[in-house]
This record gives sequence, structure tokens and C-alpha cells, in this order.
Amino acid sequence: MSLHKALSLKQPWANMICSGEKTIETRTWNTHYRGDVVICSSQSPKIEPYGCALCIVELYDTEPMTKAHEKGACCDVYDRAWAWHIRNVRPFKKPMPVKGKLGIFDLELPNSLK
Repeated sequence: MSLHKALSLKQPWANMICSGEKTIETRTWNTHYRGDVVICSSQSPKIEPYGCALCIVELYDTEPMTKAHEKGACCDVYDRAWAWHIRNVRPFKKPMPVKGKLGIFDLELPNSLK
């Protein structure tokens, strides 16, 4: 088992990050954390795979969201939005059921998942 930082996202956004289609996650709060983050899909909506750890990405920068970020974020700019830039997507061999939490949280994963 190894400890990782993790972030829960609603579907279809989690799947879009794992496929590489979405390269910017947006939040109404900023973080100083940089490094690997496990992307987890929330329990709702019930879009498969929901309630699972899906992939690991590298969070390498954050900045206030602008119109220029809309394509990578797959959404329109909104009030107080932060653009979290991600790269180096590493999908897991098989999604693993997890209980997500708000914010960036610690998650133990088996080494065999990667």
C-alpha cells in the first residue's frame, strides 16, 4: 500500500481527465500543492465508473481561470474559478472502489493498481 493525495470529481469530468480530453480542473479555491494526485469519480451521477479511483495525474500549476482556459477545462469561465493545470495522466489497470472526500485528501492504494 502507498499513500497518495487524491481529489474527487463528478462524472463525466473524471472520465474526461483520465482520457486526456480535460487538461484543466477548475475549483473555486486554490491550492499550493504540486505533484501527483489520484483522480476519483464521485458516487453521483451514476456514470460508470462511479465511486472509483481512476488514474494519477500531475498537478503542476494553478492560476485564476480566464477565457483562455475554457477549452482545456471543458467549461466556461465562472466567478472565482481557479484553473488547475494537469498533465502526465496515468490510468489505472482497473478502477478501484474508494470513498471520496471534499478537498485534497489522503488515499491509500495498493501498489498493484498502477
